[in-house]
Order: sequence, then structure tokens, then C-alpha cells
Amino acid sequence: MDIDTFIERWSAARGGAERANYQMFLTELCEALDLPRPDPASDDTRTNDYVFERGVKRRESEGLASTLRIDLYKRGCFILEAKQSRAAHRDDGQGALFKADETASTAASQGKWDVLMRNARRQAEDYVFRLPADHAAPPFIIVCDVGYVFEVYADFSGSGRAYSHFPDRKGFRVRLEDLRDEKIVKRLKAIWTEPLSLDPTRESARVTRQIAERLAEVSKRLEKKHPAEEVAHFLMRCIFTMFAEDVDLLPRGRFTALLKDQLDHPESFAPMLQALWKSMDAPEYESRFYAGFGLHLRHFNGSLFKNAKAFPLGREEIGELLAASSHDWRYVEPAIFGTLVEQALEPGERRKLGAHYTPRSYVERLVEVTVMEPLRGDWNAALVKAGDARERGEHKEAVAAVRAFHHQLCMTRVLDPACGTGNFLYVSLELMKRLEGEVLEALAELGETEGIGFETVDPHQFLGIELNVRAAAIAELVLWIGYLQQHYRNSVEHPAEPILKAFGNIQQKDAVLTWDGYPEHQFEMRDGVAVQVYPNARRPDWPVAEFIVGNPPFIGGATLRSRLDPGKAEAVWRAHPHVNESADFVMYWWDRAGEILTRKKTPLRRFGFVTTNSISQVFQRRVIERYLGGKLPLSIIFAMADHPWTKATSDSASVRIAMTSCEAGRHEGSLFWTTSERGLDSDTPEIAYESRTAKINADLTTGVDATSAVALGANQGVCFRGIIFLGDGFILSPAEHQQLLSVEPQSGSLIRTYRSGRDLSARVRGVTIIDPFGLDLATLRREHPVVYTRLAERIRAGQSH
Repeated sequence: MDIDTFIERWSAARGGAERANYQMFLTELCEALDLPRPDPASDDTRTNDYVFERGVKRRESEGLASTLRIDLYKRGCFILEAKQSRAAHRDDGQGALFKADETASTAASQGKWDVLMRNARRQAEDYVFRLPADHAAPPFIIVCDVGYVFEVYADFSGSGRAYSHFPDRKGFRVRLEDLRDEKIVKRLKAIWTEPLSLDPTRESARVTRQIAERLAEVSKRLEKKHPAEEVAHFLMRCIFTMFAEDVDLLPRGRFTALLKDQLDHPESFAPMLQALWKSMDAPEYESRFYAGFGLHLRHFNGSLFKNAKAFPLGREEIGELLAASSHDWRYVEPAIFGTLVEQALEPGERRKLGAHYTPRSYVERLVEVTVMEPLRGDWNAALVKAGDARERGEHKEAVAAVRAFHHQLCMTRVLDPACGTGNFLYVSLELMKRLEGEVLEALAELGETEGIGFETVDPHQFLGIELNVRAAAIAELVLWIGYLQQHYRNSVEHPAEPILKAFGNIQQKDAVLTWDGYPEHQFEMRDGVAVQVYPNARRPDWPVAEFIVGNPPFIGGATLRSRLDPGKAEAVWRAHPHVNESADFVMYWWDRAGEILTRKKTPLRRFGFVTTNSISQVFQRRVIERYLGGKLPLSIIFAMADHPWTKATSDSASVRIAMTSCEAGRHEGSLFWTTSERGLDSDTPEIAYESRTAKINADLTTGVDATSAVALGANQGVCFRGIIFLGDGFILSPAEHQQLLSVEPQSGSLIRTYRSGRDLSARVRGVTIIDPFGLDLATLRREHPVVYTRLAERIRAGQSH
């Protein structure tokens, strides 16, 4: 059956019986798209990976033993829920069911259809969490009105909590007639066969890395003649100008044309570009580059183009900018762009450029549970309220319920108190803009129109604290690019002018320490030496927010004094006397967020942090225990105790982290652990998880709280803590073990399998250890010279690795 025959056949069958038609409809769809048909269902549900009526179990708490059934399920691809409405569909050419100005009876039919499709989506999302533990959340949910339309939602994070319009709000509905479009057919076939290939961040990552490499070359040459900070701001203006051109905020193609023209006239590049930027900042200034074309420039304002300076460039540097400008900037991934740009602009980091970045899915997982889960709960409550009003014929009341939530969403603030280049803030913005898209869709279904001037989610809600000047500036740029990307995915209109606004939402300061006279450094003489002092060291204020989320710096408590400026560690300890000095640096952020969350009248609803995976160890969990057992307790509502973060490279050890998210009160939480980890050396790792729901203890376990255990007197003197060695130079990686045996086979008698407590409680490293016990130095040197040399270099000389 070809597409045209399929469309004609099923267009005539609209309004039939859902249960009688949906399997035939979907089977014939597969034939028309040249896709495999669903398999016959088996009594053994473990084999039912692509079937109709896939059974899933109810939860014990529901008190019902019956099995629920997914209309069509394809493991690792999608859950499809089918309905067949009897509404008289009318096509407005935009994918809407009815026009807003039709009769009351027509509007009532539209309302019933909206509720039908929304309930089907919720049903499909509920099935995600009823799948077997070894089935990952599918990246797609499809809601189908048989014979009329498909609605497509996607969540590439793997959490199953973030399904949103795919590819965007303007294109998530696929009508039967749309199947004549080859692009849409290709998209549907990919959902069936290679769903992860549709993840836009994969291609964005590749393009973004290529652009950053170009910028690194320009930066490297400019810094030979100009200060690094000025070069950074110059390139950020170039970046935004390229983006503005591709979203038609600037006349399409004109900036790229400027770059092409200046290849042969590099002497006029700087004045031409500076004139353009001055026009973008001050609309009354007439740019001679654009005046000749009769083109209007929008007003950008903000601080990005204030007193903008353009550097003279040679032909080669202009060529690099031209190559970067030739990419489609609408699809650059801001969540990784900031990190790569920072590397491009930081000479010490250029050797790592393009090697790796923090995978987007890791960031999204924490943002989803910390920020979006509560907001989606509020949105679902608003939908129930609006639906009830609609059923009673109270149209204004229904609109008011949706608008009230939209106002709440636009007033919600997210703080990252160690924001770096803004990854967590951008992901929060994107997910909140997606939710706003659903709100606007609900308003459209109620006949409400959109327009410039309406309240909207924008960068002023996303607050950051960052000590590094360059990173703070990049974070602001990342937020604006991300905001405008999301705006154009939901709207065909340009935002109101000025396009950029100086919100001052990223504060450049220290998040854990301030002092009298901050940020100036003060010194006093001690024994004839000038020592930096921090008078009246104390915790600084944090901006007020409903949610706190981020990834504070990883510095171990044991190295805090050596890693911070002289005297600063002592000042941090004085400012946080309730935190034990052995705690890792990240725990000072955790402690402050915990203190804010447990205040009597706090707007903070949840906080979530990425930390070192040592958070469950004694010196770190003392911070957590303080809040879990307080008079106003908080609970860990999400935890992952041991998770990969960066891939291992020759110059960067593999890092494993933990994630925690907390809410005030006493609640159970979801404890996750990884069951398989593949592709950790790539930019698209594949990680599978399992989880359980229970009270989560301070050591990130469930069940019996081992942290409250006390020593048994009866065990005194009957156990031995094991060999204590001095220095990691005794430890051999598997590769070092084999190399040692190849050059000195007799040393095999000195090598033992080694397991530490962390190996037993987390992940076995597979290392061995050199054990020369019983040999004096002379014998060791004579009989095992290679071992002796290694230990002499790495242990005796104090150069332990």
C-alpha cells in the first residue's frame, strides 16, 4: 500500500470505533512507510518488545491486580496510545482542530477533543514508569487520533519525565495529509528504527565543536597583540552577530557578506564592524554598511554592544570568522557552547578543545528532577482546574487558571551559585520554555491569541554567581542565545525591542566567602612576610530563588588549603564554623542550600547539586546528616551515588560523581544506580539505570541506616583494619602490572590483588599492589631492581602519583 492510498482509505474511515480500527490503521501505516509490522504478542512478556497490547503491571499501592495495556510499544523507541474521536474535524491549515471563532457547539467539540488527546498523553507517560526495570524510558511518546492526526513528544534525557513537543510546538502535530511530505515520513521512520538519531543535541555538539575550534584560532592570534579579556568580549560580539543573522534579527546574509567582502579589503574590516555594532546598540546611529541597502536595524541594547570595539584582522583571521559564520547558528547547542568557548578563549585549555564536554543528558537529568518535576505538578493541577471550568461552561475561569500558571512560570527563578558558563541555567531555561510552549498551546485551544508584549519566560529569571569574569560574561551570552533559540521554536514573531536587556542576572563574585572590603585583597605583615587576610570573613548573600541547581567546584577537603589562595581556606572555615574542615569544597554549597531550604519562610522549593561521589563518606555526610535530622528537616528526593561524568583521556582522569536533589519535609525519594555504561569515551555515552523508591539515608542508601550504627564492644580486638601503605606509588593499574611482569617476571611474587573499601562499596578498579613485606632494602634492590626503582622514585622521593 502506498502513502496516497493509505491517506485516502483512512480519511474516509474517521469517526469509527477505536478498538476495532487502531491495530489495522497502524499496521497499514507501517506498510505504507515500508516499516516492519509489529510482532505477535507472546505469553512471556519479556519477549514483547514490539507488539500491540503490551501488558504492564499496576503498582501494589493501587490495590488492583489487573494488567494495563499499551496500544503499541516498541522497546527503546516509543509508546503509542491510540484514540478515535468522532469529532467533525476541520482543517485550518495550521494543524488546529477547529478555528477559534466558530460556534459554541463546535468549540465544545474542540474542548472534548483537546481533553481526549491530553488524557491519552498522560496515560502514555504513566506507562513509561510501569515498564520493566530493564526497559529504558523510550525517547518518544505518540498520541494518535486514528484516521486524523499523530501528536509526537520526545524526551532524550532518559528520565521519562521531560516529554515535550517534537520537533517543536509548531510541528508536533502530523496530520494524515502531512504524510505526503518526505521530511515528515523520514522523521516517522527514524522514530521507528533509529530514534536517537533525531536527538538534536548530537548534531549540535558536532557543529558547536567545529565553530569553537575556529574561534580558538582567531583568539590565539589576537591575544598576541591585545589583552585576553578584550579579545573574549570581541569574539562574543562576533558570535552573537552570527546568531542574530541566522534568526533574521539582522538582515539575512548581510554579516556573512561583510566578512566575504573584507577578505580582499581587511583594512576596512574593523571600522565596518564597529559601525554595525554601534548601530545595534544605538538605533539613532546610522550604519553606513546598512544605510545603502535601505535596511532597518533592530535595537539590541543590553551591555554586549555598549562601546563595542572591533579589532583589525588579517585575511586569514577573517576567513576563520567566515567559516564559523557559514554554519547554521539556530542549531548551535548553548549547553555545551559556553564550555567550548571558554576553552577557546583560555590559552591553557586550548589543547583540550573539542575533546569532550559534559553530556547534555547528565545536566538535564538533575534539572528535570529539581526544577521541572514540581513545575509540571503545578501545571497538571492547573489543567485539572481549567478542565473542570471548561466542563461547566466557564470559559473565562478556564483561561484564568491557565494564565495564572503562566504568570507563576514567568516569575519562577532558578539560581546556579557556581554557574560557570551557564550550562545548568540554559538547560533550565530551555525546559521551562518547552513547558511554556504547552501552556501557550492550551491557551490557543481556548481561543486565546499570542502577541508581542505578553509575559514570557526569559533570562531575567535565571540567576548565577560566578567568580571568573570571563565565564560570567559567557554565561550571559549563552542564556540570551538559548532564550532566542527557544523563542523562535515557539513563535514566528520577533521579541520586543530592545532584543537584549541588561538584567544583571549573573553576579560576578565569590559564592562562599565575603569580607570587609570585598573584593579587594588586604595584607598584613607577619614575621616580615606579607600575608593575605580576610577581615570579618562570612558567607555572602545569595539571590532569592525558587530552585537552586548546579555543579560547584570539585576540590577535596584534604587539598583545600593548597588549592585555594594562601589564607583563603582558613577564612572559609571561619565563615562556616558548623562545617567540618575535612569536607570537600562542594559541600559548602550543599550546606548553604540546605540552610536556605529549611528556613521557616523560604521561597526555595528544591535544590540539586552535582558533587564528588565521596559525598556518602563520613566527612561529607556529616553536612547532610545535620539537615536530615533537624527540627525543620529536608529529605533527599533523588540521588545517584556513583555516576560517570567525564570520559578518561590521556591528560584527564575519569571522574565519577554523585547527584542529589532535596526538598523540605519528610519524603521518600528515588535512588538510581547505573546497570550498564557504554561509550564513555565518546560524546554520546549510553547509560542504563535502575531505581527504587524509599527513604534515602545520608550515605545515599535505602533501608537500614548504617550511618547510625555504633561499634560493638564485643568486637574489640577481634578484627584487623588491613595493611596501610604510604603512597599510591604502590598501586599498579592493569597495564602497569603487565608491563612490570614483562620486564621483571620474578616480581610477580610481590604483587597482590588489592581491594579498598571503595572498591567493595562502589566499583572495582581491578588494580594490584606491590607488597615487599619481609624484604630489606638491599634485598629488594638486588632481587627486584625495577620494583625498587619505582618505589624509590614515587615513594621515597615523595612524588607519589
